[in-house]
Amino acid sequence: MPSTHPSAEKPDYPVARKGTPADTFFGVEVADPYRWLEDSDSAETRAWIDAENTITFDYLSRIPERAAIKARLTTLWDYERFDTPSREGHWYIFARNSGLQPQAVIYKTTSLSAAPEVLIDPNTLSKDGTVALGAISFTDDGRYMAYSLAASGSDWIEWRVREVATGEDLPDLVKWSKFSGASWREDGSGFFYSRYDEPKGEALQALNKNQKVFFHTLGTTQDDDALVYERPDKPDWGFVAEVTDDGRFLLITQTEGTDNRNRVFVRDLGRPASAIQPFLDAFDASYSVVGNDGETFYVLTNKNAPRFRLVAITRQHPAEDAWKTLVPEAPGQAVLEHAVIVDHRFVTRWMIDAHHTLRLYGLDGHAGAEVALPALGAVAGPTGRRSHKEMFYSFGSFLYPTTVYRYDFATAKSEVFREPALAFDPRGYETVQVFYPSKDGTRIPMFLTCKKGLRRNGANPTLLYGYGGFNIPVMPAFSPAAAGWLELGGIYAVVNLRGGGEYGQAWYDAGRLQHKQNVFDDFIAAAEYLIREKCTSTPKLAIQGASNGGLLVGACLTQRPDLFGAALPSVGVMDMLRFDKFTIGWAWRSDYGEPDKNKADFDTVMAYSPLHTIEPGTTYPATLVTTADHDDRVVPAHSFKFTATLQAAQAGPAPILIRIETKAGHGAGKPTEKIIEERADMFGFLVRELRMTLPAGFGK
Repeated sequence: MPSTHPSAEKPDYPVARKGTPADTFFGVEVADPYRWLEDSDSAETRAWIDAENTITFDYLSRIPERAAIKARLTTLWDYERFDTPSREGHWYIFARNSGLQPQAVIYKTTSLSAAPEVLIDPNTLSKDGTVALGAISFTDDGRYMAYSLAASGSDWIEWRVREVATGEDLPDLVKWSKFSGASWREDGSGFFYSRYDEPKGEALQALNKNQKVFFHTLGTTQDDDALVYERPDKPDWGFVAEVTDDGRFLLITQTEGTDNRNRVFVRDLGRPASAIQPFLDAFDASYSVVGNDGETFYVLTNKNAPRFRLVAITRQHPAEDAWKTLVPEAPGQAVLEHAVIVDHRFVTRWMIDAHHTLRLYGLDGHAGAEVALPALGAVAGPTGRRSHKEMFYSFGSFLYPTTVYRYDFATAKSEVFREPALAFDPRGYETVQVFYPSKDGTRIPMFLTCKKGLRRNGANPTLLYGYGGFNIPVMPAFSPAAAGWLELGGIYAVVNLRGGGEYGQAWYDAGRLQHKQNVFDDFIAAAEYLIREKCTSTPKLAIQGASNGGLLVGACLTQRPDLFGAALPSVGVMDMLRFDKFTIGWAWRSDYGEPDKNKADFDTVMAYSPLHTIEPGTTYPATLVTTADHDDRVVPAHSFKFTATLQAAQAGPAPILIRIETKAGHGAGKPTEKIIEERADMFGFLVRELRMTLPAGFGK
């Protein structure tokens, strides 16, 4: 019987050589026939990449609707957007993208009513817009800015210094930094930062271990930088160095990979000969120093408070029985997610059922007002310093484009600082939050955004997105791509899976290590709910996720290939036996365990590892894998090996394609044009594979 699939003629995939490498884990031999694809620079791998891209881009170019989709996405992206401003000395600093600029531009102004001036335009640093601006940090007086640059999407950054008033760069250059900010001494003499030794071998694949803290003195070379702290006995330790607002103390926060527990060390900068001393050293919880009054530190912690509390801890008596709770853990499921001191009070950000509220408290913990927000959504920030009488924050949701607000503490009112105007009318759409039971009965929240009055007839194309890991919550956010999907007639479903941070430590713990399968069960249950409620049906349902979310999509499409019409796994962690062999992969053991050292971890990951659960002769849904050749977070070998294996196993007519971006990385800093091209390809793929018809007047 002839196939009715829109891609009935299976692509002629490149022949991928099967090698003989194998590893033995606890008496079990596991073959790894495509290990040669881990060498992304070999001639054989480059030939495979070129051949795969040729097939993929030929397929995508022949989708007649793609041109209209790209044109509409380009229009949707072409709007002025801003990041949350900050005050640095007498300057206001903010980022702005006029619309289609590859990278946002940083502006400065001394008055909110004055015309801003360009402070740094990263678009001038490369012809193709692939040099991106990373973290920035200012001296207390706003005279100098340390800024970091990343090329082609790499996590590696270089630090430079610019004089804010003149816009001129100093000769200072700091290299081989990664996962680091810069924190200036109060006198502006230099800044603390973290770096690794220069890699021995391939910089985009070599393991990153033994991070160290250095101090760079302004006007000197990196060779003269002073080593501040290192722990060669603890190669997995990472460090973030930060000077307190009063300039007195250097705080060094120590982490171990992505484990949300940490230690805090303190050095008194007022005493030149003082040593770095342990302060919160038990490694039993998360500790984030919000501020201090002398040797009393205000700390946000989940120690004996899984949804966090704010406490005062003195340096002389750091034991828990001496702490003073200022803002206690809230009843119910609200999470105290963030706190900052502005106008000599705590501004706290709370997460309730995956959306935000802002509340004010005195430094003594006395409850104050709640900052009114315009709708159900998410807040970025707030930004401000202790002495400031104003703060800034950004607010957005699935249908509410990110808007920047200024809050005046004297009047207790917010006013719009910058509001976008774009070619999308949200009034015809709505977002609702639903709750559904997972496999074990756990109540899972999900946001559904779609056209008002949409008929539940099982025929609606639906894009289901999830992440579910590393204690990271998925919050409502506006996206031009999501707006385009809505205009295509689709439902956009975003699910808050276990393993994220939506409900605190217990929610996170329920989705990691031996409980990781819960994440996949939650996602599969979301798909079943959407089908059961006749929002969609299997032929109309696509799933999407990136990074750990790419693992999610990979695991779910191999566990339930019958449930989905299409899959879009991006930069996914697909080989759960070798994730820790490259760059920073070892740091993910907090969520994935150590399968090469612990049999229980091996048994757990082998049950869900996307690469190892592919079954030859199975009919898999249409799949478009996306990755990038400069991804040094999740190296592209994960996607390469997964794709080659899935192509060889596919028994059905649906295409298994891989789109390999060049001069791009894990996603951060990707130029606007590359983002639009990729989303146009994804949506073109879905239009064809889900058999969608462009609505009348689409793009008008």
